[in-house]
Formats: sequence, C-alpha cells, structure tokens
Amino acid sequence: METFLTKSPNEAAEFIKKGGVVAFPTETVYGLGANVFDEKAVAKIFEAKMRPADNPLIAHVGSLEQIKLLASEINETAQKFIEAFFPSPLTLVLPKTKEVPLIATANLETIGVRMPNHKLAQEFLKACKTPVVAPSANLSGKPSPTIWQAVYEDLNGRIDCILQGEQTIVGLESTVVDCTSAPLLVLRTGAITLEQLQMIVPETQLYQVKENESVKSPGLKHRHYSPRARVYLLESGKWKAESGKNAAFIGLNRPSIEFDLVKICSSIEEYAHEVFAFFRECDAQKIKTIYCETVEEKGIGLALMDRLRRASET
Repeated sequence: METFLTKSPNEAAEFIKKGGVVAFPTETVYGLGANVFDEKAVAKIFEAKMRPADNPLIAHVGSLEQIKLLASEINETAQKFIEAFFPSPLTLVLPKTKEVPLIATANLETIGVRMPNHKLAQEFLKACKTPVVAPSANLSGKPSPTIWQAVYEDLNGRIDCILQGEQTIVGLESTVVDCTSAPLLVLRTGAITLEQLQMIVPETQLYQVKENESVKSPGLKHRHYSPRARVYLLESGKWKAESGKNAAFIGLNRPSIEFDLVKICSSIEEYAHEVFAFFRECDAQKIKTIYCETVEEKGIGLALMDRLRRASET
C-alpha cells in the first residue's frame, strides 16, 4: 500500500473520519494522528510506529471546547495555563473522561491534551471534527520528523496519508506538564520553558524520573530521538574526538578538527530546530559517530539537552 500524499487538510481529514491514520505537521514535529475515540484506529498508530504499548499518546484539539470531551476536570492551574499559552507547544496532563479509551493513555486515567499553534494543523483538526491522538510520525526510537519527507522515509506503506506541510518551526516535541500532581510537574521539557511556566504558576517543578513508575508522558521511558550513529556530547572547547572521519558535528562553535559533516548553528533555538533533521542527514550519509556540543540548560536549552542525552543514552 502506497501512502497517500496531499496538501489538503480536508482531504487528509477524510482518512481520520474513516478510521485511518494520518501524519500531519504541527509547530513542533510531524504527528501521526487517529481519532482518539476509535480504539482500532489508535491501535494502528502503535502498529505503524512499532511503538511500545506502555508509552502514552497526546490528544490534539482544534478548539478549546474539545478539551471537555477528553478531560473530566480542568482545575484552576490547568485553566491558567490554557489561558496563558493555548494554542502553543504545551501539553497538559488532565484526568480523562470515560470515553477516552485506555489504549490511548497506556492504561492511565489521565490524558495529555494540546492545541497546536500551526495554521495547517488547526485546519486539519477542525476538519476532523474530533480530537486526534498523535505521537511523532516516525518509527519508534528514531529522530522525530520535522519535514514530511522524513515521515515518508519511515512510514510509507505503513500509514494511510501524509498531509504535506513545510518544515516544522520549533523542531522539538511539546512541553508536557502534569496538572494532576501537586506541585505541578514538567514531565517533558520543550519550547514553552520552565521559566515561562513558573511565571504563571511559580511552584511548577521539573519531574525526576523514577524507576518502575508508570509515566504520564511520552519521551520519558524508552530510548528516543536516536540516529543509527553513535552520539557523543562534547563541552564547548573540550574536543575529545580523535578523528572527524565518518563523523559529524553539530553545535554553536566551530570545532578545532575537521569532520565529514558539520552544522554550526547561530543560536540555541536554531540548534533545537535543526538537530533532528541533522541526525537524519547523518543517517543518509552513513555517518558512524555524531558529536553534539552541549549548551546551557535554561530556556529551550533545557529541552535540547534532554533530547541529546536520550539520543546518546548518557
């Protein structure tokens, strides 16, 4: 089966209405969507991605009204975040309604909900007329796709449709905040930073992963964001690479040795935007080792370092 390609959000939405699976662009990365209330359709996401069943999904809404279809309660702090940030790359974990199937939540009684700040995604979600559950549109464990061609490379023949858009703006997955905990916990860092969240709810804290605990957010438990190459992290100016042969480098400062492939970014924001695409380019060129320069862990740098550590398994 050849995956259908379209630039029409209405055409793509017809596949969702028929129980299909559709990849679509957001401001973060491309997502792989299905009707959240259709258990068979949601199961197709796990099958297409080869995704572990204990990895919960995030529901995407086209309007604020749809949140009530997913969440049995929206407490005061969640409402503050909705008013301050939606639509945006922010996911809120809320208690789920009984209509949300457990397959979408990894058997948890909570559901992650977000409203993308992306014109084509909004048009698509509104045309679907239902919330759409969507992890990143890649094979499980690989770098998240920031262009539709990367989705096609991973999932052609495994999904029904790809809604073709431009390269994503942010390049990293959404920030995830658990609004069912006290204090509020940032489960996954992203473009909505800890500092921004604390301006709205000062007691918001970073979650510390615990062993053998059921996680309420994707990106916490399983190896993620990984190219085929081995990934090493380097502090700025402390080059430990012996050779640049069959090796690549990405960072803010030009390294002191020559690499086969180099990406110098002008800012941490550009670094975050480009890192997954760079990983995929390295795979295409059969690079064996990737060196990534570390950055200060504040703002989106915190999210970038989280992705780099997971890619390097350190």
